[in-house]
Amino acid sequence: MASIFSRIIAGEIPCYKIAENDKFFAFLDINPMVKGHTLIVPKQETDYIFDLNDEDLAAMHVFAKHVAAAIKRAFPCKKVGEAVLGLEVPHAHIHLIPINKESDMIFSNPKLKLSDEEMEAVAKAIREEWQKE
Repeated sequence: MASIFSRIIAGEIPCYKIAENDKFFAFLDINPMVKGHTLIVPKQETDYIFDLNDEDLAAMHVFAKHVAAAIKRAFPCKKVGEAVLGLEVPHAHIHLIPINKESDMIFSNPKLKLSDEEMEAVAKAIREEWQKE
């Protein structure tokens, strides 16, 4: 059975899409730590990020770098933090999280509860910055 992320990429499950290319897909985390919390996933379903071949792993990080730049412009912060946990969904993914202090990256922190309208506004802000890349 396809992972939830593969179903999102295929359009079977709706998402707040940020960007995509032929190999990668970026969308908002539906349980964001902060506004702008975005996931980067390879379109090729791979459970463990380090099982990606070297070229795809490097390309995924370059894609994430450009999405992070768009996030930082849309949601000014000190940095955009990057985390790879990979335990909750069996599909490799990178979390990109706007941060102003290290504790912004503690995954046990309470998650934001944003309305559909707020989520769409966040996605739109990042997409508009992405399109400037």
